[in-house]
Amino acid sequence: MEKQALINQWLLEQEIAHIKGWDFSHIRGRYREEDDLPWDFENIIKSYLNDTDYLLDMETGGGEFLLSFMANAKYTAAIEGYEPNIKICEDRLLPLGIDFKACEGGDILPFEDNYFDIITNRHGQYNINEIKRTLKSGGVFLTQQVGAENDRELVELLIGDVEIPFPEAYLSIARQKFTDNGFDIVEADEVYRPIEFYDVGALVWFARIIDWEFPGFEVEKYQDNLFKAQEILDKEGVIKGKIHRYYFVAKKK
Repeated sequence: MEKQALINQWLLEQEIAHIKGWDFSHIRGRYREEDDLPWDFENIIKSYLNDTDYLLDMETGGGEFLLSFMANAKYTAAIEGYEPNIKICEDRLLPLGIDFKACEGGDILPFEDNYFDIITNRHGQYNINEIKRTLKSGGVFLTQQVGAENDRELVELLIGDVEIPFPEAYLSIARQKFTDNGFDIVEADEVYRPIEFYDVGALVWFARIIDWEFPGFEVEKYQDNLFKAQEILDKEGVIKGKIHRYYFVAKKK
């Protein structure tokens, strides 16, 4: 395919790069990640969650993940602070009886002290002092996080060696902070796994969505690097990188 046609494809992907909730269906089949983690975070949550537990899901996106494991809407709360997702949550979660509130994960949580039995957080911000305040004694905080070294090969391929956005996002650092604040770490793991792209357009879309990892990325600005990515794809059939994930379960003493 000639260069201008490729650029036009990439520009189209750049133009349509937006999502509702946390929905990557636009590039389904065009890339893969997180399909070989050694744990299943949803099942881990279910193993701790009882029907009568008061549950908070932090930074719930559009509520998609919460609805996959929620036990009882009457005892369930959720927060989300990203403006486009707030209306989605209001339309999707409130009619089910879920106590949804617009709030960022790192903010003061709009809930009473010692309120929740379980707090879940998948790839979101959190304030450890607020986790401790709102959890009951013996309550658990379960989180899966994106690590500091996530997608670094892809970032360097597209825009070069830029600053890591969350340099403390390592399991060892996170677990130490929780143990220092009166929690026991019940279980934990950390891994690096492949991420693969099967066309450059999907990578363009991805980079625009994950803009904190690819700051300032634009097709026009980095088209030479995109052509290098296309050369890799033409030669090897895939563009490869690594994801960095960790999870832990922390129990409040």
